[in-house]
Amino acid sequence: ITNITISRTSRFHESHDITKVTTSRKSRHHESHDITKVTISRLSRFNIKIKKMTDNALLPKKMTEYAAGYDIYSANVEDIILQPGKITMIPTGIAISLPINYEAQIRPRSGLAYKYQIGVLNSPGTIDADYRGEIKILMFNFGDENFIIKPQMRIAQMVIAKHEVANFIICDKLDNTKRENGGFGHS
Repeated sequence: ITNITISRTSRFHESHDITKVTTSRKSRHHESHDITKVTISRLSRFNIKIKKMTDNALLPKKMTEYAAGYDIYSANVEDIILQPGKITMIPTGIAISLPINYEAQIRPRSGLAYKYQIGVLNSPGTIDADYRGEIKILMFNFGDENFIIKPQMRIAQMVIAKHEVANFIICDKLDNTKRENGGFGHS
């Protein structure tokens, strides 16, 4: 026996539809097995203006269809040696213009971190909507060996994220919670 339920579970980012399809199957032993498939259609897209500041700059690129991050490439013209325990600012040769209430988060690439112990020091770095300068990546070598950053190498990833604008209201007392002021190591 197979039952199929299709329901639209939510609408978000003004142009995503999420459809949830649940299939229930009863085996000959009368056990129910639910298989759920979530489909996202009409992916939200908007334009981001980008300026190539050097001839060898490459545009950010998604490596898979549903990847959250766009790979960012180095724009150095010669190899850069990143020594163990050292920090180096790597040029990307690009600048962007984001819509208001959006940021670009610069994050390390997991492959570089795992294979070579290379990371982005201030991760995630934030590119604000009003910044128009070249995006540079602050890379750190956590490993024990020199790491060579080749020209046009994938060095980081950029995730575009929406954020809210808040008003801070001064008050004498905050609402009580079970946690209260439990901080580092609390849980």
